[in-house]
Amino acid sequence: MPDELVLNRDFRGRVTGLAYYGMQLVLAADDEAALDAFAIETRKHRGLRSFVGAQDAVEGLWSRVRAWHPEPSVVRGVQPLYVLAPSALRDVGGDVDVRRARDDDAELVTEHSAQMILGELGYDPRAGRGAYASAIRRGIAQGSWWVWIADGALRFQCNVGPRSAATAQLQGVWTPPAQRGHGYATRALSAIARRLFSTETTLSLYVNDFNAPAIAVYERAGFTRVGTFATYLFP
Repeated sequence: MPDELVLNRDFRGRVTGLAYYGMQLVLAADDEAALDAFAIETRKHRGLRSFVGAQDAVEGLWSRVRAWHPEPSVVRGVQPLYVLAPSALRDVGGDVDVRRARDDDAELVTEHSAQMILGELGYDPRAGRGAYASAIRRGIAQGSWWVWIADGALRFQCNVGPRSAATAQLQGVWTPPAQRGHGYATRALSAIARRLFSTETTLSLYVNDFNAPAIAVYERAGFTRVGTFATYLFP
């Protein structure tokens, strides 16, 4: 089934919910009627890898579909949502040589991105017969991946995911274990944000509540918590 964007409207025609069905379900809903409607719609979309969105909406949908839907393999029930505005970006010790990743960085980016997913979710995405590496290369070609590489070693990477007029979402934020403890992440993230603000209104990201080091990096850079997401991952 192709990707599909579904809107729910109330009797006045106002949008009260939005659900994007692709490999995952991305959900935003303001009321119970919208969640009821999306629970029915979700029956048409089997094999979803995850539900993700505002905590209340995801939990509300799950309570409606759990009687027939496969159980999640991983639940991240509390994921603080952060936003950074240009005026809040902090000076954290000077600029560093971050740049958009190039095609010749693809192997390095793929290796470290896979390490992050393996540690976070317990599976290696490279097992998919080259599909994961191809997706990384497409992202690099689109200018989505950012890196800080010094002396041939990766110090930091992230990518820019979904965009709207209001925000651009940062994903895949990663400092290799051997490079941690030197302040690289805060400096690199701030430098990337400064460059992105030439085109983006705000930046956003969400993080697991137990990842205290990452939360500290985001808050040092000037990110402010504005909400809570949840993610349900399925086998």
